[in-house]
Amino acid sequence: MRVLAAMSGGVDSAVAAARAAEAGHDVTGIHLALSRNPASYRSGARGCCTIEDSNDARRAADVIGIPFYVWDLSERFHADVVEDFMDEYAAGRTPNPCLRCNEKIKFAAVLDRALALGFDAVATGHYAQLRTGADGLVEMHRATDAGKDQSYVLGVLDQDQLRHSLFPLGDTPKSEVRAEAARRGLLVADKPDSHDICFVADGDNAGWLREKLGERAPNHGGPIVDDATGAELGRHEGTYGFTIGQRKGLRIGRPAPDGKPRFVLDIEPVTGTVRVGPHERLAVDHLAGIRPRWCGTVPTRLAGPEVTVQLRAHGREHRAEVTVTGDEVAIDLLDSAHGIAPGQAAVIYDGTRVVGSATISATRRAADHEGVR
Repeated sequence: MRVLAAMSGGVDSAVAAARAAEAGHDVTGIHLALSRNPASYRSGARGCCTIEDSNDARRAADVIGIPFYVWDLSERFHADVVEDFMDEYAAGRTPNPCLRCNEKIKFAAVLDRALALGFDAVATGHYAQLRTGADGLVEMHRATDAGKDQSYVLGVLDQDQLRHSLFPLGDTPKSEVRAEAARRGLLVADKPDSHDICFVADGDNAGWLREKLGERAPNHGGPIVDDATGAELGRHEGTYGFTIGQRKGLRIGRPAPDGKPRFVLDIEPVTGTVRVGPHERLAVDHLAGIRPRWCGTVPTRLAGPEVTVQLRAHGREHRAEVTVTGDEVAIDLLDSAHGIAPGQAAVIYDGTRVVGSATISATRRAADHEGVR
């Protein structure tokens, strides 16, 4: 096949490109220039898609022996990912920009352009596995290396996208990928993994949001109140600085009567109110989802011991029963979850297979339904 290898400048995408070439595919490497400030450089292991990363990707392509190009998608990235991130926080929700980038950039804008140029597939360094099911559809499954599994952030991919995707690393532990990179002479073999939001270079999400949203009403400040009594416990500079489940940085000013720590339970951006309460009030047993994305056949109901949902990129699985009605997804959690916020993604699994995903629009507290469980 003619394969376009997306090369971030890290070890995973470099080895994925090398494996695709070694398998006999006609491979071309590309690096996505996503920053509107191309002079920026990473600090340590933070961020990605900087000039440093572009140079690392180019050197890796040279070692592999494949053509290499840089595609400037910075304007599309800013509109579809960065602006979405700001808008979601301004609305009191907690988005996942990596998931949105996969949906809108890497497997939409890039794949569309690749197919238009005559490529058959896009290869990336994501840790997930693709298999052909008994019905002939392409299934996406968790990676062999559970600690590196990235199927959660790929849960937005549909069947057409999966048919034109390659994940060469899905069956390999990360330690072996680094060792292979060293054997291949790739200088990125020991390069640290990128782990923060790529467009927040210093990792200070709250500070970045303060700079971008600080003047946007009604996010300029408001009260922090006790959820049970309604008493005002303090003031804040903007709801963008909080997410449900947050414990640190509340600056309430005085301890709760029971002496236990308080957590963010609810965010009301219209009034600027942040509600806090005890940890047990964070437990939720029902989720409402919107904007579903299905990897294959659209289900109507999913139940059974193998059906689970994952609610964070590296979070635990929760047993669940899922009901789909049109574009609405109702998820009953058999194992309650804590600190779940609207805006997060609920990725649905049947065993190791990814069924699809939905954006959480609302939650129901377990404490408000048949008592705390």
